[in-house]
Amino acid sequence: MTLSADVDSILQGIGVYRDRYRGGERVVQSPLTGETIAQVEDANPDSVTEAIGQSEKAFLAWRSLPAPRRGEFVRILGEELRAAKTGLGRLVTIETGKILSEGYGEVQEMIDICDFAVGLSRQLYGLTIASERPHHRMMEQWHPLGPVGIITAFNFPVAVWSWNAALALVCGDPVIWKPSEKTPLTALAVEALVRRAVERFGGAPTGLSTVLIGGREIGEMLVDDARVPLVSATGSTAMGHIVGPRLARRFARAILELGGNNASIVCPSADLDLALRAIAFAAVGTAGQRCTSLRRLFVHRDVYDALVARLKQVYATVQIGNPLTSSAVLVGPLIDGAAFHRMQEVLAEARKLGGRVIGGDRFETAPYPAAHYVRPALVEMPGQIGPVLQETFAPILYVMKYSDFDEALALHNEVRQGLSSSIFSTDMHEIEKFVSMAGPDCGIANANIGPSGAEIGGAFGGEKETGGGREAGSDAWKAYMRRVTSTINFGNDLPLAQGVRFDVG
Repeated sequence: MTLSADVDSILQGIGVYRDRYRGGERVVQSPLTGETIAQVEDANPDSVTEAIGQSEKAFLAWRSLPAPRRGEFVRILGEELRAAKTGLGRLVTIETGKILSEGYGEVQEMIDICDFAVGLSRQLYGLTIASERPHHRMMEQWHPLGPVGIITAFNFPVAVWSWNAALALVCGDPVIWKPSEKTPLTALAVEALVRRAVERFGGAPTGLSTVLIGGREIGEMLVDDARVPLVSATGSTAMGHIVGPRLARRFARAILELGGNNASIVCPSADLDLALRAIAFAAVGTAGQRCTSLRRLFVHRDVYDALVARLKQVYATVQIGNPLTSSAVLVGPLIDGAAFHRMQEVLAEARKLGGRVIGGDRFETAPYPAAHYVRPALVEMPGQIGPVLQETFAPILYVMKYSDFDEALALHNEVRQGLSSSIFSTDMHEIEKFVSMAGPDCGIANANIGPSGAEIGGAFGGEKETGGGREAGSDAWKAYMRRVTSTINFGNDLPLAQGVRFDVG
């Protein structure tokens, strides 16, 4: 079966209308082979305006449903995702190049966040506050905010949508989704699953969930439209520098999930067997195309030679190829030729600065001359200079020695991004300092696991040029709601706060 036929079988099985992915002007190619697998139609400005208008009307109806009833819709959506997990997970692999277990894992993450959101629908708690005035009660409530724009990147084409959508929907907000133009098919598949959930639920308003295929101009319309009070955007720091100020100009809210130049510190007491496995997954998993991928590794000089020798062996033997052809494959392709050429430019710069590069070359796979498979690159650097200070979306791991723990922490925090971090140590003094306020200036700080592989139970996001946004667990739901403070006087007098007197008669 060709990939195109495979895609057709999956989409038809899920219920995507054929005219949604055949005959359009935007060509969709699979990074697995480089071949065209679909052609989709972009939204136009009029259809975007209409979709936002429908979402605005849907909000007025959806916000009035009790939150547990909204949770019931998300529960049904989770059931539809469970039923479609195999097909949708395979489609994620075809469209992004991830190995199959990661494709299935991404859909499982969608299911997990739906489960989380269903429980949350009965826990949108406010506060009762003691008033200083007699016969007065104060309270804080959380109300639905309005239509939520969601802009996602290619590397997690469906999970990031679900992090936002599941919470937004139980909070009373419709969602408008602009997926990456590199991965529109998975979005169309999810659109069909949402449609199934709407049919089963009964009574959901038109415009509750919308998919808008297209390029940058579609995202710009979401960002600039005053009817969209919140936009959650995932992508590069460069994108965030554009989106953030534009939202701020109209006082809209932003959830920005941007770049991550993530690092791990390997201490003298580390369990090197454990560290080796964790580092390998974090650095080469998803071909280094996760925002949480490990890019910088600081290794104490006492264990440097032992660990790096074993890392070189892993890099030399890790299986690269089309994950649909063998379950032993652990590294799929880069998303496209532009990613490959950027990787080569960065490695050339590292060599000029004294970096010793192992791997990084194109991995020739005879059946797929248009695809871009590469050997993961391990780069021993003389210091944190040049490209080490940048995020490159490719499997490049820079390794550097350190002597003093505080020195390693300072180097860790020297980059502009602040997403994820980890330490490998069995010394509790080091571990506790690492996760304290004196440790990494990141949103995620792990011990004895890598920086990659977050769970939906914890809020996901980072600091500095990572954008500061949070999605998924904890109290991230509050970003999708507006807070109202109310004071109720149930007495017959009107005492004023702070002892103010204002007698008018």
